[in-house]
Amino acid sequence: MHNADIDLFFSSIAERDVQYNARESVPDFDACVRRYAESSARVRTRRPGVLDLRYGMGQDERLDLFLPAASHAPAPLFVFIHGGYWRAQRKEDAPVMAEAFNAAGAAVATLEYTLVPEATLGEVVREVRSAVAWLYQNVAAYGVDPDRIYVGGSSAGGHLAGMLVAPGWPARYGVPEDVIKGTLALSGLFDLRPLCDILPNTWLRLTPEQAAHQSPIFNLPEHAGPMLLAVGGLETQGFKNQTTAFEAAWNAAGLASTRIPTPHCNHFDLVNELEDPASDLTRATLAMMGVAAR
Repeated sequence: MHNADIDLFFSSIAERDVQYNARESVPDFDACVRRYAESSARVRTRRPGVLDLRYGMGQDERLDLFLPAASHAPAPLFVFIHGGYWRAQRKEDAPVMAEAFNAAGAAVATLEYTLVPEATLGEVVREVRSAVAWLYQNVAAYGVDPDRIYVGGSSAGGHLAGMLVAPGWPARYGVPEDVIKGTLALSGLFDLRPLCDILPNTWLRLTPEQAAHQSPIFNLPEHAGPMLLAVGGLETQGFKNQTTAFEAAWNAAGLASTRIPTPHCNHFDLVNELEDPASDLTRATLAMMGVAAR
C-alpha cells in the first residue's frame, strides 16, 4: 500500500477533529485513565523502583527505574514514554508493564518530560533523547546492559519513540547510532501535519513545516532494529491510518516491522496489555528483547 492511498487528512477539518480525538473515541475516558493509574499504583507498591533519577536540569527531566531481581547477566532495558497528547499524564501513571517485564528479567525505565505548551515539541524530543543518552551512560551501575536498550511508547509516546529511532541525533549526544535496539509503538502519531489545523495545535503550535520536521515518518533511519506496531481495533480510523502509513513507509525504506493485532483494545487500554505476561503484545516485546515471560 502506498502512503498516498492512506488518508491522514480526511474529507474536512471537522471530520479530522473527530478522527484525532482519542478522548471522545471511548465511552468512559475517566474510567480508562483511572484503570491506568490504579494499575501503575499497584505496580509501584510491589516493585520498589529507583525513583526520580535526574537526566537533565529541568524539574521534569526525571525518570524511574524498575529493576529485576539480581541475576548473573546484565538486564535488557525497556524505556517507556507515556502519552497524553504531549500535554498530560506523568511517569507515575506509566509503569504498568514493570511487574511482568521485571519477572522476565528485563528492567523498565519510565520517562518524565516537560509537557507542552510549557515546552515546545522540539524541546520534548530533545529531552527524551537526553534521557536515553543518560541511561546509556549510567545504567551499567544498576545491573542493566547499556547495549540492550529498547524503547516504547503509547500515542504521543509512540511518536516520541519514533523520534528516538530517527537518524543523526545519537552522535550529538555521544551515544552509538544504534543505541536503540528495537521499538514498540502503540497508537503512535507518526505524521503530525494533519494536526496543524485542529484542536491539538492549540497547544502544539506547529507550522506544517515544523510538523513535518518532527514527524517520524519523514525521519526514517537507514538501519534499525525491530519495530513492533499496534493500534487498537476499537480506535478511530485516524489513529489506525497513522500506524498503517508509518508501517508502509518503514517497510518501503527496507526496514523490518511486525504488526501485533489487538482487535479488542481501545486507545487507552491498549497499553494495559503489557501488564499481562501472556498477552501477544507482552510476549512479542519481551521476545524482541531476548527474554521470555514468566
